[in-house]
Amino acid sequence: MLRKIIETIGTRYLIAILNLILLFINARTLGAAGVGVIGLVVASANIVMMCNSVLSGNTIVYFMNRHPFLLVFLPAYIWTFLAGGVACVVLWGTGLIPEGYVMHVYVLSVLFSLSAANARFLLGYDRMRGFNLTYTLQGGLLFIAVLLLYYGLEIKSVDAYLWGLYFAYGSAWFVSLILLLPSFKPVPMKTLPKLTGKMLQYGLWAGVDNLAEQFTSRVNYFLIQSFSGLGSVGLLDAGTKVSESIWNISRSVSFIAYGNVAKTDDAAIQKRITIQLGKLTFAATFTAMALVLLIPEFVYTSWLFGEEFKGIRTVILCLSPGVVALACNSILSHFFIGSGRIRTSAACSLIGLLVLLGTGSFLIPLLGVIGAAISGSIAFVSMLTFSTVLFCRTSGAHLRDFLFTADDRSYLREKTQIFLSGFKHS
Repeated sequence: MLRKIIETIGTRYLIAILNLILLFINARTLGAAGVGVIGLVVASANIVMMCNSVLSGNTIVYFMNRHPFLLVFLPAYIWTFLAGGVACVVLWGTGLIPEGYVMHVYVLSVLFSLSAANARFLLGYDRMRGFNLTYTLQGGLLFIAVLLLYYGLEIKSVDAYLWGLYFAYGSAWFVSLILLLPSFKPVPMKTLPKLTGKMLQYGLWAGVDNLAEQFTSRVNYFLIQSFSGLGSVGLLDAGTKVSESIWNISRSVSFIAYGNVAKTDDAAIQKRITIQLGKLTFAATFTAMALVLLIPEFVYTSWLFGEEFKGIRTVILCLSPGVVALACNSILSHFFIGSGRIRTSAACSLIGLLVLLGTGSFLIPLLGVIGAAISGSIAFVSMLTFSTVLFCRTSGAHLRDFLFTADDRSYLREKTQIFLSGFKHS
């Protein structure tokens, strides 16, 4: 399992580095306002994607281990197109989508969702190389496409970046679909309506969970836009992207945690996996965040983003407790989802959203971007606290179980040696 974790984390960090370079390029090319528009469009598309994920997200992994592939595939794809349209209309009606970008948000959300759905199917089959390839194509092709558009064709605009997203995610969807072709086998369709109902029941709570977490991560963008304008959104987005690069660790580990928890009904195994991976996630994200905080301000303003982004290090500092907290919470959340306790995970995300709305409404008008960062951290810490308490009650674990022991260090050392040995001979 450690090999899969390291390979997945390595893949995500390769793409994270490319995304950070793109962020620097966008900051230099489009300015803070341009970065702000991209941030709003992508945030809107991600919110729509969360609505689509009712049937095309983690619901897939949970049900594909219990039902034929095609019976899970069809509802996931059909729902994506229908729910995406409804969600875009709602966001447009509430004024959350930047003017003139509604169709971009819809098409991007569909591509995001279908690519993610295919990746979930590959994850459910434990085809981690296909899963990682899908993710690599998304980030790698985006990097190449944007460079060609900006510097090859001299098209330096927000639309050029969006075209790059179309190409990258469309290609990832197509390649991942080809990888899934052997799974398309005829099956009786008479159980499809009943299974779709079960998927909806499970997925609606998963959708509430994902949507609430996504809003908790991004609703500050819209609050900042109202109070301070697109330039402040760009500053918050840049600081958030740098900080969230740490989440590639927890996202990689949580995918594997979810897959392992969902495949067994043994509560003891589910508990052990969650605690082990939770400790690993905390140690890795805490260390990575500490290294990020050592980077001085002038690196961001003189070398990377530009003077428009002055104050970004303070934003990152205020975001850092929340980044570590949400990374750890991701492991606990996937324990609840994988063990069928989807409502518990949804309740945790809703608490985080309510805390964010309460603190953000007070701190953002008072402190601006810094207030947005602080309110985000408070919300994520509240989510972790809630999840930890319920995990202990559900699994019978104690807080002391999360402390590192000599056995943990020996286990990690042994698995690392096995991984390195296999890597040398591969």
